[in-house]
Amino acid sequence: MRVNCVWEHNGNDSILYASSLVGAFTRGASKEEAIRKMPQEIRRYQLWLGETPLDNYDIEIVQEKESDLQISDADSDVLFTAEERSLTAEEYQYLKSLAMKSAEDFYSLYSSFPDKHKSALPYRKTFYGSVPRTAEEMYQHTKNVNEYYFSEVGAEADNEGTIVSCRARGFEALESIEGYLSLEPVIGSYGEQWSVRKILRRFIWHDRIHAKAMYRMGILTFGTDAIPDIYGFSR
Repeated sequence: MRVNCVWEHNGNDSILYASSLVGAFTRGASKEEAIRKMPQEIRRYQLWLGETPLDNYDIEIVQEKESDLQISDADSDVLFTAEERSLTAEEYQYLKSLAMKSAEDFYSLYSSFPDKHKSALPYRKTFYGSVPRTAEEMYQHTKNVNEYYFSEVGAEADNEGTIVSCRARGFEALESIEGYLSLEPVIGSYGEQWSVRKILRRFIWHDRIHAKAMYRMGILTFGTDAIPDIYGFSR
C-alpha cells in the first residue's frame, strides 16, 4: 500500500502526516525516525477505522514544509497542497463522519478515567505554557479548539457542552455558509492558511495527539487494564 506523506520540520524535528489517512501522523527527532514509525501508526489508524491492516506500506513524501514553529511540541501550520481543493458532498460527509467519530471516541476515552484530576505525569512547561497532565486538562484543551478552528473559515462556533455537541454545532454553522464546499483557502490567525479540508484534518489530528497522551498517562497512572484501548494504541 502506497502512503503519501507530508513532511513538516524545523531543523531535524519532524512531523510526518499520512495525507491519504486523514489525521494519521508520527513525530520524530529526524525524518528517518518519523518514517520508521509510520507503518505502525497506519496499522493503528486502520484498526481504529475497523479495517484490516496490511503487511507492507510504501511511505512516499509528496510535500515538504520547513517551519519556524516548535515542531517538537507538535505545533503545526502546514496546509497540504491537496487541502486547497474543493470538496464533493460525498468527501465532506465522509470526513465529517470521521471527525465526529473522533470526537465521540475521545469523549469515551476521557469518560473512562476513574479520576479525571489525577496524573502520574510530571509538570512540564513549553514556550506556550504548561502541558496538560490530567484527563480533565487534556479534554478541555482538546475540546476548546472548536471555536478557533471553525472561525478560521468564518463559521460561528463555540466551545460549550461536550466535545461531541460543540463540534456538531460547528459543522452546522459551517454548512450554513453558502458554497462552503468550495471556499477558497484563507489567511487566518497568526498568518496561517486554512481551508475546510484542513479543518477536518486538524480536528482528527489534534484529537489523536491528545488521545495518545491521555491513554499513555492513564496506563501509567491507573494501570494497564484500567483504561480502554479505544484507538488501538497498544497494538
